[in-house]
Order: sequence, then structure tokens, then C-alpha cells
Amino acid sequence: MSSNSRSLLATLISLALFGPSMTYADPATHSDTNDKSAVSDENDELAMVRGVCLDPSQRPADPNNEPIRVTADRAEAVNEASVTYSGDVVVRQGNRTVAADVATLHQPENKVIAEGNVYFHDGAIEVYSDRIESNLDTEDSQMDNAVYNMTCEAGRGEAERVTKNGISYYRLKNGTYTTCPPGDKSWQFSATSIEHENDSPFADLYNARFEVAEIPVFYLPYLRVPVGKERLTGFLYPSVSYGSRDGFEVETPFYWNIAPNYDMTITPKYMMNRGLQLNSKFRYLTELGSGSLSGEYLGDDKDAQDNDHRWAFNWSHTGMYNAHWLFKVDYSKVSDPTYFSDIDSSIGKREDNNLLQTGEVSYRDYNWDSTLRVRNFQPLTLGVSSNYKLMPQLEANYYQTDMPYGLDFHLNGHISRFDNDDPDKPTADRVHLEPTLTLPYATPWWSVTSEAKLMYTYYNQEFDPSSQELIDKGLELEESVSRTIPSIRLHSGLYLERDTSFWGDGYTQSLEPQVQYLYVKDVDQSGIYDAYDTTLMQTDFYGLFRDKRYSSVDRIAAANQFTVGASSRFFDSDYVERFNISVGQIFYLNNAGRNLQSSNESSPNYSATALESDFNYDDWLFFHGGLQYDASKKDLQFANGAIEYREGAVFSQLNYRFISKEYLLDNILDEDQLNRYTKDGISQLGFSTGFPIYDGVTLRGDYYHDLNENQMLEGQISLNFRTACWMISLGYNEYLKTRADVTRDAAEYEQNFSISFSLIGLAGAPALGSVGNSNAISYGRPFYLNN
Repeated sequence: MSSNSRSLLATLISLALFGPSMTYADPATHSDTNDKSAVSDENDELAMVRGVCLDPSQRPADPNNEPIRVTADRAEAVNEASVTYSGDVVVRQGNRTVAADVATLHQPENKVIAEGNVYFHDGAIEVYSDRIESNLDTEDSQMDNAVYNMTCEAGRGEAERVTKNGISYYRLKNGTYTTCPPGDKSWQFSATSIEHENDSPFADLYNARFEVAEIPVFYLPYLRVPVGKERLTGFLYPSVSYGSRDGFEVETPFYWNIAPNYDMTITPKYMMNRGLQLNSKFRYLTELGSGSLSGEYLGDDKDAQDNDHRWAFNWSHTGMYNAHWLFKVDYSKVSDPTYFSDIDSSIGKREDNNLLQTGEVSYRDYNWDSTLRVRNFQPLTLGVSSNYKLMPQLEANYYQTDMPYGLDFHLNGHISRFDNDDPDKPTADRVHLEPTLTLPYATPWWSVTSEAKLMYTYYNQEFDPSSQELIDKGLELEESVSRTIPSIRLHSGLYLERDTSFWGDGYTQSLEPQVQYLYVKDVDQSGIYDAYDTTLMQTDFYGLFRDKRYSSVDRIAAANQFTVGASSRFFDSDYVERFNISVGQIFYLNNAGRNLQSSNESSPNYSATALESDFNYDDWLFFHGGLQYDASKKDLQFANGAIEYREGAVFSQLNYRFISKEYLLDNILDEDQLNRYTKDGISQLGFSTGFPIYDGVTLRGDYYHDLNENQMLEGQISLNFRTACWMISLGYNEYLKTRADVTRDAAEYEQNFSISFSLIGLAGAPALGSVGNSNAISYGRPFYLNN
């Protein structure tokens, strides 16, 4: 049962306490029974609280200490016998309100009774009842035929009788709970008796039933549920779905509250086409941090030929100790490479068909830090992994920002060991030191940063000179090699703005030119293998002003160049950025700075032009685009664009990306590898949309197509019907498993149909139903203007 039902029980069980407070009203505070306006005001006052949620911060800490105000049409007193209020009786105390036709205090018995259209409201719950009776001596109370409704969250129900015995024991007879609106009996929980001790965080349910359309689905003779923040061992509600790949699926989670800082969820999952899978997740919280252990085990996969026993495991941990030590672990492993393509799973993190296995320990102080990390991979493709393991790396950084003349000093260093399972690839020990001096200067309209660094790297490499990998690439490596590369960088920018207008609307336009000079000495690096942890970074507009072209230090590109660029932005009267455009280009001063595959004196002394732009029209139409164009070759190297309409629950996005084959060959340098994916570069179009159809019915669809290969990459569509308390989703997903090539006549696709059902208000429900599987391409919003 969800937190909604827990808070409901806690409030409902305690509402009988309010009965005695009615008796302490002072007759002097009563309204004049002949003043009709007073009655009208009270009626208006009562109407204002019906169905209203009062924020907890607006409620008094102890309502029992608040003054009581009673209004009624008539008040009759019998000396030493009773006092009766009748006719639109309204009692207010703090955030609590009680209304009834008649309220009577019986003095000899010291008992108070409210009868006839009894209404109770405390800001979080409202209750309608026939009668409230409370004994002030024994503190026994009773409410008959109670109908309750949560005002701050979904939840309502009924109780034939609410009884309070003494000061600590409560009992609800024939109680129910549901998040469905009045008149909707799609589902509910019910119990013949709900009992609770005042100092206990739990309530006991006897003869508990879960009913769908008033038909019992499952029954438990006894069920204990929490009525506060405490967690409790027990079954969570099941989920049911159907997919064409795995067939009929049923999940029945079981929650085990081991200790205040430990818990575990065990979920048996039955898949008609595969068998019974056992999933579990153990969570912990200690002084050294928090983390989880997750596991999945399928003892006999009926749909697999060679993978009878299939499993997956993940350990993740983040923590801090003594304000200096930081820990982070994310280790995952699966039984076989095709596990994720066959079975839906959220285990671990995947990158480039590899399952990450990482861990690091860091120590941080005021002006220095150090990190010891390891990184491994499990390949998710058949054969030997070509990815490098980091086993291990020790990194240290030292910072000094209060040096004379405003200088900043930074020293970065790391010692790394790279290993690989592929015998054709070299392995290495690497030591790198990078001291850097920076002189920043800035005003509101101008900034300049000067930077000088020295990059020293030493390698101890192990390799087979007859390796096919080295022969194919024409590499002549050295076992022991070092290099020292100095670098100078000067970067300056201006910020100018003016007032302008378009179509009668005023805007603030900025102009932000910037220029950078970068010098990196051209040093012979032929004896170093350049791909231990290094790859070429994309050169978009923002990348033009980086001081390096590669992600790490195995390859340091020489440079002797100026970069020139400018941005212009338009802000409306609320200073919301509506449009921006940026354009830039690199001008090389010599051949070394171009980092070309082969020196060519006839090559141009400038790079391709990069452009980026964003547009936001009235917060409902958005555009993002970027391109890189080489004017010397008349080649559009790459481009991307997306246009989206988004208003309320409706959105439609059309996106496109293009990368020329020439650009890929210049940077990947392996035509055979490239041809496994595409023969003519990348040209892909995508469309995504979602919108409501009618009264809770929504449609969501995505389609992605490779224009060069004329192949569908993925398509999915889902139809979701959602009511106030349940949701059903129908979905179809088809995605490309294997592309066509010279050995395969046609591409291979996987299709999957699914249906899922969720109850809303218990364990929650996603905004859109789950369709397809974990391979589905998710919707992304590419518009991030600097508002």
C-alpha cells in the first residue's frame, strides 16, 4: 500500500480525538441565534473548506491548544443535565472544522454527541458521517457510517464504524480505500477490521481484500501496513503485461524491511515464453555512504538455445567519509553478451556495446585532490573486446589561486596502466604531468585569459612488432618513449549590447566577438600508440575554442592558429533569450596546425566554418541547428537540426542529422570499419510526437529512418488510456537488430507488442505507458537556451 493509504489511515484513525474538544466551547462566544447573517456567514465559511487542501505549514502545531468557536441557530441548556446546539452547528478549532445538525453535551455522563449530516475537515481529510459520540471520562469515541475523502492527495473510502477505545486503541469496521473518484469502483482495498495502537507505527488489517470492479482479486486473512513514515515488510501490488517477445508477464514484488538503514525488494517475474526469473535489489545506508546490490536470475530460459542459466548483477555505491574521502563504485556483469538484447533489464550502464565496471576512491583537500580509479568492460558482442582497461590510474591535482600578479597555478598528473584482451593491441604504463599557469582578467564588457602549460608524458609500452593491428596502421612503436610539449593560449572576448525592435516588440541584442590564439609545439609522436584512452572530439562552434582536439593525452595535436568567432543573442523584455546565432572558424599559420593526414602545401589555411543557432518563439515553437561547412572542398561535413512544437501535453519534433563520408574517413581512418555501418556517410531523419486524443486517451509515436541506406532504424507507437486511478497501455515497437551487408541479403528487425496495466496512487505510474523494450530510443529535448 502506498504512502497515500498510510497517511489516510493515520488521519482517519485519529479523527475521533476531535469529539471531546467540542465540549469546551464557551457559551459567551456563541453567535446570536436570531442573527440570520451570522448563519449565512457560517454556511459560506463551511463551503469554503469543503474539498480544500491546507498546506501543513499553515496548520497549527497543536490544534488542541487553539480557541474553539461554536455557531448554531439555537442553544438549549438543562441545568446539570445537557447543553444542546442545533441548526447548522459549526465548530472551528485551528485547522479543524466540524458541522452537524445537532451537537449535545450530556453532563452527568460527560459525553458529547453530534448527529445528523456530520462533517469533519482538518485540511488533509474530510469525513461525512451520521453520528459522532465521545465519552470524556474514558476517552472512548465512535463515528458511524463514515465516508472520507483525502483533500491533498488521491484517496477516499468508507468505514461502517470508527471506534476509539481509551487513549490508544482504534478500530475501523469494514473499511475501504481507493484512489478512484466518487462513483468509480474500478479497484479498492477493503478489510472487515482495521486496528491500530496509538504508539505503533503500523495498522493491522483483518480479512484484507483487493477488489477490481467490486470483484475480489486476492485475499489475505491478515495484513499489516504502516500508518506513518515507517517501512514495513510485505507484498507490493503486482504488475501484469503482455509482449510478443516474452508473452504474458506477471511481477509480484515483495518488500523486506530488514532494518532502518537496510531494505530489500524481491520480485519474482514470470515470462510465459522464457520461464520464471527472480529479481532482487538490496539497498543500504551506512556511515561510508549509500548503495545497492541488484541481481537478476533466470534459471532456465526456454527461449534460448545455449543460455539456460542467465543472470545479471550490479553493485553501485557513492559515499563520503570524514568530509575528505569520496567513494564511487559501479560494477556490473551479465551471464552472456546477448543478455540485454533478449531480456528487458535496467542493470548497469552500457556504452558502445560494453558494460561498464568502474570504481574510484578520492581524497580532497583545500587546494589539492587525488583519485585512484579502475575501469573495466564486459563486451556485449561476441569475440574479444578491443576496449582498454584502466588497471589502475592514480590522478592528482594541485591548485594555487592566490599567487602574485593574479596568477593561477594548476598541476595535473596521473599514472595509468592500460591493458587489453586483444593480443594485437599494445599495452602500456603512462605517466603524465601538466603544470599550467593562467592569468585571467575580466571587466563587465571585456575579458582576456592568458595560459601557458607544459605537457610531459612518458610511456612504457609492450607490443608484438608483428601485430596485424600495427602493420595495418603503419605504426612503428617504441617500448620506452617520452615527449615534452609546451603550449600557449590567449583568449579574449567582448560583450556589447543594444536595444532593438522587431515587428513592434522591443528586444535587447548582444554581440559577443571572441578571438583565440593557440600554439602547441609540433613534436614527433610516431612511437606512441594513440588510442589507449584518446579519441577525436567533434569540432562544433564551441569546440573551436578548445585548446585540444583529442579527449586525452595519447595524441596531442600541434597547433599554430587563430580562432575567430562571434555570437549574437536576442532577449525579450523579460530578458528571456529568444534567439541566438554563433559562427566561427580557425585560421592556421602553418601546416602543422592543420593536423592533416598528409601535408599539402595547396591545402587551405583555414578550417571549416562552424555555425550554431537556437530559436524560441513564444515558448511553443523551438528550433535548434548546427553545421560545419568546408568551403575549400565545398563539402558540408556535418549538420544537425530539430524543430519542435510543444504546448501543454502536445508535442511534435522533427530532427535530422548528417555526417559526410569524407569527414568520417578523415577522422575514423578505417574504411572497412565504416562500411560495416554505412557506405555513404550518415543521413538520418527522426520524428517524435505525443498528444491527447480524447478524455484520458493519449498517443505517443517515434520513427527514425536512415536515408542513405533507406532503412528504418526504429519505430514505436503506444496508445495510453488513463483514468484517475488506473492506466492501460498498448504498444508496438520495431527496431533494427542487424544491418544488411555483403553477407546478408536483408536487415534483421525485432518486433514486440506489449500491453501493461497500472494502478495509480499505490506505487505510482509513469506519465506514459511502457512499450517496446530497453532498446527503444527515448525522446530528448535539445533546446537549452541560456534563460
